[in-house]
Amino acid sequence: MTVVGPLNGIRVLALSRILAGPWAGQLLADYGAEVIKVERPGTGDDTRRWGPPFLENGDAAYFQCANRNKKSITVDFTQDAGADLIRQLAGQSHVVLENFKKDGLKKYGLDYEQLSDANPGLVYCSITGFGQTGPLSHRAGYDYLIQAMGGLMSITGQPDGTPGAEPMKVGVAVTDLFTGLYAVTGILAALREAEATGRGRHIDVSLHDCQLAMLANQASNYLASGTSPGRLGNAHPNIVPYQVFPTQDGHMVLAIGNDHQFKTFCDLVGHEALPADPAFTTNAARVKNRDRLTPILAEVMAQRTTDDWIELLETHHVPCGPINAVADALESEQAAARQMILDHGDGQRTVASPIRFSANLNDARPPPTLGADTDEVLQSVLGLSGAEIEDLRVKSVT
Repeated sequence: MTVVGPLNGIRVLALSRILAGPWAGQLLADYGAEVIKVERPGTGDDTRRWGPPFLENGDAAYFQCANRNKKSITVDFTQDAGADLIRQLAGQSHVVLENFKKDGLKKYGLDYEQLSDANPGLVYCSITGFGQTGPLSHRAGYDYLIQAMGGLMSITGQPDGTPGAEPMKVGVAVTDLFTGLYAVTGILAALREAEATGRGRHIDVSLHDCQLAMLANQASNYLASGTSPGRLGNAHPNIVPYQVFPTQDGHMVLAIGNDHQFKTFCDLVGHEALPADPAFTTNAARVKNRDRLTPILAEVMAQRTTDDWIELLETHHVPCGPINAVADALESEQAAARQMILDHGDGQRTVASPIRFSANLNDARPPPTLGADTDEVLQSVLGLSGAEIEDLRVKSVT
């Protein structure tokens, strides 16, 4: 039995490329929306060439991560005829998603003000580096740059004075990904309002704003104390012990979140006196005295293998875990049980949506080849004939 997604009937026109915008579009597509990805004729999204590795169809693996379940059309909207096609498609859409620089689409008549005149219920989401206002609004934004400017790199990496100490970016483009998530929540809220009132909204989402928001407890720590957090390596600013420890054969994470878990751990490892010491009795005390406690625990953790520790600690409900390689994580029994890897055939495998609805949705579409759906979309949405589409192709509009 075919089950449609909760956003079935919603059409999203995605004028977005690289990662933050496509990530948002992919989520909406996962939820059942028809997401039409508009790409440049001949070249497409830059990430189609961000390799190696490349797939057999010539697209980079990077492109695969953010474009499942979408349709791809090619339109050169720098030409008048192409911009007119986009305006017509926007008039038949519920959402426009774009991540051009501020006012970058205005000269083509593709900004919110002009498109909403013809489609008052349109939800128009702009993703930029620094937003539509402020002294930096004119600047382009890149994840790496925003991780640096937005404070994340200042709290990531080994502490000053230790080997390898320097500000460090996160291993994936988390600012882009969080921005895509924030954009989707804004779009869903605006769609709900448009359904009730008939009026859409312009949603202004910036990487810099999202990076500041996702500082979470680190931002709150500064706002409460006036002290800017620093780098702690794999340790936690608010919880101890909550970090990586070397074991007899590698490393593992010990993630003790409360005083009871700490006492249980100490009892298991023969350090029953530690929880009774006022310096370690409470989490606040352990945070204050982490430099005394951590060497004691490190000596204990080095006495067993990672597997031995996990078997012992999990049995007694002390949170811990191995540090898996990406391959180990993706090929694990848990990932397989949750069907987190989608095999589309022809060498195409993608990670699945992590959202599980009560009824399974249709099998996911693989990321589209460049322009794979141009004819179908122009015919079904705009009613263009084959001859009209061929004429546009001859003129390099599509």
